[in-house]
Amino acid sequence: MATYFFGDTAVLTGRTLRHVTRSIDTVITTVITPVAMMLMFVYVFGGAIDTGPVRYVNYMLPGILLITIASGISYTAYRLFTDMQSGIFDRFHSMPIARSGALWAHVLTSLVANLVSLVIVMGAALLMGFRTGAGVLAWLAVAGILFLFTLALTWIAVIPGLCATSVEGAGVFAYPLLFLPFVSSAFVPTGTMPGPVRWFAEHQPVTSIVDTIRDLFAQRPVGDGIWTASAWCVGILVVAYALAMAAYRRKIG
Repeated sequence: MATYFFGDTAVLTGRTLRHVTRSIDTVITTVITPVAMMLMFVYVFGGAIDTGPVRYVNYMLPGILLITIASGISYTAYRLFTDMQSGIFDRFHSMPIARSGALWAHVLTSLVANLVSLVIVMGAALLMGFRTGAGVLAWLAVAGILFLFTLALTWIAVIPGLCATSVEGAGVFAYPLLFLPFVSSAFVPTGTMPGPVRWFAEHQPVTSIVDTIRDLFAQRPVGDGIWTASAWCVGILVVAYALAMAAYRRKIG
């Protein structure tokens, strides 16, 4: 049974990946926003923001990486919604294939597409002066956190992709996710924020994730921060996965 699942999922993932490569504009659109934001913040606002001895491009890059992911997963919801509306899922379910394979294909495609986007954004950051002396283990830790964050947000995207009644509804959920880094330590130190906003910024998941990635890049001790960031990612992932699978069972039931 497991063999059929992995084989079917691999074939269906190849199908959705081909759709992405045929509409490369989606990847371009995904990276345009974070790259434009980097240019604006570094060259327009960066000089007015005090981040101490840390170069501003180094300071704000972790937040930009999270925005890149949030931007990319909106297309996951769109592609899933389009497949649901076209009836292709019903057609797949009439075939002798793993029923969840089509859903996992969209999830895996999201991971691959976001990886490409993150690499492009990292390349742009290097051109803008980002530098790090982080070692292999630190880079692996950053990659692991970004992977968990992408997987968690992808399963969040699955829910509107299955339940939305319009294309707009499938994509609008991403707006709060794009906004969340702005009320965190991603672009300015939280100490500059007024009381209630500061409390929210310091206790929401993006801040712990951003601070951990920033410390890893800067070769600073991360302490318990890495466990807090990982716990947020895993917690969101578990809840989103449970809700998404419940919605999927209702949809195909």
